[in-house]
Amino acid sequence: MSKKIKATDCESCVNFVYDEEYGADVCLVEVDEDEYYKMGADPHYVCPYYRLDDEYGVVRKQN
Repeated sequence: MSKKIKATDCESCVNFVYDEEYGADVCLVEVDEDEYYKMGADPHYVCPYYRLDDEYGVVRKQN
């Protein structure tokens, strides 16, 4: 059974990167308090900043 990726799955987002200073993965987007609350409270919330981390997207554009 394949796992369906929601648009709030931060681990597959290009904006979710490792920060050496914090020693953890963080979101590069400055999310305001209201949006942060919606992410946790609403299971159907779709992050407007979500972009799939597609490593091969650049290669496809070169062809």
